[in-house]
Amino acid sequence: MKGKIIKGIGGFYYVKAADNTVYECKARGIFRKDGIKPYIGDDVEIETDGEKGSIKEILPRRNSLIRPPVANIDLIVIVAAAANPEPNLFMLDKLLVSAEINEITPIILINKTDIKDGSEIFSIYKETGYTVLSVCAAQDKTLSCLIPFLEGKTAAFAGLSGVGKSTILNTLTGNELETGSVSEKIKRGRHTTRHVELMELKSGGHVLDTPGFSSFEISGIKSGELYKYFPEIRRLSGMCRFKGCSHINEPDCTVKEHVENGRIAVSRYESYKELYNQLRNVKEWE
Repeated sequence: MKGKIIKGIGGFYYVKAADNTVYECKARGIFRKDGIKPYIGDDVEIETDGEKGSIKEILPRRNSLIRPPVANIDLIVIVAAAANPEPNLFMLDKLLVSAEINEITPIILINKTDIKDGSEIFSIYKETGYTVLSVCAAQDKTLSCLIPFLEGKTAAFAGLSGVGKSTILNTLTGNELETGSVSEKIKRGRHTTRHVELMELKSGGHVLDTPGFSSFEISGIKSGELYKYFPEIRRLSGMCRFKGCSHINEPDCTVKEHVENGRIAVSRYESYKELYNQLRNVKEWE
């Protein structure tokens, strides 16, 4: 029987099958032996005995992420708060690069616009060509601007704790996920999501609630490839004086000229430099 893994807790995987029954399954020992771990969103073959079963085969994945451990994602909705907590643009840029590497379409959702309009974030990322939406999830009980992008898709929601992911998902799914407040002392969100879960939308499609990101690393690419995953830098490829320009120290660099004249956001370029240096310091054997 075929199905999709919708949740995993304590070594058990909950698989929704074609008959809409959810089966509690264990992964066969051969997966552990081969170093393969089932991910939320995996399409699988299962064998069942009543309400319980075992995962017999993991079907080919279109894509996958290690953190959070999810598979077969069409969209990643990156939620950033306009304020409270203050936006972390470097983390946002890392999430965008991760989406680009994994060929997942990103959407940037600016929340808490009742506190601050978020126009600065909006202008930075709209210029790159990404889809950017602004909402106030605490007041908007429809999120009508977002729903058309989700229909028939599997979308992961990502972002730092406290930006309002759970509130947004409560509105979209009708579920009652625990929501967290933001610490007045450190202005950071309290982590509320404890596991990854695939939830069905009334309008069709699925969404994934994922634990808040505190840290994760870009992997799978070399420093010289990073420019490909910044659209505004990628568009300028080959226009610098030197072939293979890193856009860091070389003279007559078109990218740096665009930063200086305001055509590329300084924050985006700073993120590029930071990620470039991180990737450059990764040893080949790592």
